[in-house]
Amino acid sequence: MGSSERRAKVLEAIVRDYVSTREPVGSRSIVERYDLGVSPATIRNDMAALEEAGLIHRPHTSAGRVPTDQGYRQFVDSLQSIKPLSPSERRAMRKLLDGAVDLDDVVERAVRALAQVTRQVAVVQYPSLQRVSLRHVEVVAVGVRYVILLIVTDAGRVEQRSLRMEAEVDADDLADLGRRFNAQLAGLRLADIAPSLEALLAESPERLRPVAEAVGRAILDALRADGEERIVMAGAANLSRHSFDFANSISPVLDLLEEQVVLLRLLAAMQDGVSVSIGEENRYEELAEASVVSSTYDVADQSVARVGVVGPTRMDYPGTMSAVYAISRYLSDILSNR
Repeated sequence: MGSSERRAKVLEAIVRDYVSTREPVGSRSIVERYDLGVSPATIRNDMAALEEAGLIHRPHTSAGRVPTDQGYRQFVDSLQSIKPLSPSERRAMRKLLDGAVDLDDVVERAVRALAQVTRQVAVVQYPSLQRVSLRHVEVVAVGVRYVILLIVTDAGRVEQRSLRMEAEVDADDLADLGRRFNAQLAGLRLADIAPSLEALLAESPERLRPVAEAVGRAILDALRADGEERIVMAGAANLSRHSFDFANSISPVLDLLEEQVVLLRLLAAMQDGVSVSIGEENRYEELAEASVVSSTYDVADQSVARVGVVGPTRMDYPGTMSAVYAISRYLSDILSNR
């Protein structure tokens, strides 16, 4: 084993032991717990080299070392694959996930399962209206001048709008309009629907034109509304259990996580697939002592949203990445087959 490979093993040992014990890691502990085939003096030299490289540092009150953000980053980048969940983790997750009945239930179960398995703050974004496809449109009369519009996506997300018409509407005309909308628009990605919608409106019979235009505007408004992007969070109380990992108060972190727009931006800044942002890599100052692990999930092979975990930088990265990936696969599978 060359010195570079051995130093990578020493860094890995420091990360794993510190995450497990929260105690600074010394050379003697590494020699006793890991069979690296070298003397304590060699390990001390390796630790000095790692410290000089900025990957570990010595707390003032200890002779041991702890990882820096850069050290965590090198450790995460060295992981060759995402490890499978343990049998007990799979059982715990399956117990919470089985039996979901609709999209809201799916998302709620997913975020609670992720928070429970990781013991961190979990967030799940609803499938983005900009990325999913239209499955069905329904236009229903409720009274002589009021219409309920239902937009159903291929991910099972349902958006509802109440529309008031200037003139009375006929139930048969609405049924005809619904058939026209579904024939022309079903299967299209919502982000690409505008050109087909314009053509459909132009071809609508004169008597249906006012209702068709109102329905068309409502569909486009739903897609343009930033507030329609939704996110759910679970496990905020878990963060308080890690308060000792934050040099400052955890209150700014909790306050930031309560802002839905901030959470959406936080996830949007992450790369596709399983992605990790560590400490000062985060764009928000409040998360300078936190890490974010996220993954995209798919519907019909199209990435539609993200799922993630927020916790202290002293995090079980392999385990957290496994749990986030498992939840993203669950969401992909169940929503693609609904």
